[in-house]
Amino acid sequence: MAAPSPSPGPSWLGARRATEEHWIPLSDLMTGLMMVFMLISVLSMVQVQASGDAMRSVAQSYGQSRQDLYRDLAQEFSPDLRRWRAKLDPDLTIRFEQPDVLFATGRAELKGSFKTILADFFPRYVRIISDPRYKPYISEIRIEGHTSSIWGAGVSEDDAYFRNMELSQSRTRSTLEYVLLLPQVAADKHWLTQHLTANGLSSSRTLRNEDGTENVEASQRVEFRVRTDAESRINEILKVVH
Repeated sequence: MAAPSPSPGPSWLGARRATEEHWIPLSDLMTGLMMVFMLISVLSMVQVQASGDAMRSVAQSYGQSRQDLYRDLAQEFSPDLRRWRAKLDPDLTIRFEQPDVLFATGRAELKGSFKTILADFFPRYVRIISDPRYKPYISEIRIEGHTSSIWGAGVSEDDAYFRNMELSQSRTRSTLEYVLLLPQVAADKHWLTQHLTANGLSSSRTLRNEDGTENVEASQRVEFRVRTDAESRINEILKVVH
């Protein structure tokens, strides 16, 4: 007759219970880690969604602001643009484009006719763009000077470009100096000195005729251009996300 199998001893049972007690906390740890990863994923999705909503909100706000500013500029200056030989573009650029009104050929001093226009235009322009509805959105007010690609006989293309660059820069500085010293804008001078810039661009952005040839006369112009800081606001949002 076979001998009965020995029953598990106390040491074996203890070892088994210790093993089970060891695996229970480990499984709980894995479950906890899974929950943490899920939570991180959800938070990331929420953050991305929030940043997308914020960027859309910024874009919509700035888009509406640009439309409103264009409308106000058009209402203010439409009666004068033809008389000034100027144009207002939807990108918020006001272009003075008759060279015989602006400067003498090859010179940077403002003609009396252009001074008269600026003395009428600029205080009204500042009154609109410094309105509390628009002022927080404006990062720069650019005075841009443009020339044709022409300089004179016997001058190479490169020399013409460099000479026109110097001329366009001098003209924008003269324009900036004149408008900034107008008594009518004295109350806004501090804000203007932080945002108003002079930018000579030579012949880098000439205007073209319908047949593609350069419009020499129209290319010689001065532009006032408003830039908003929508891009910098969106970049700030992206920095927070990353």
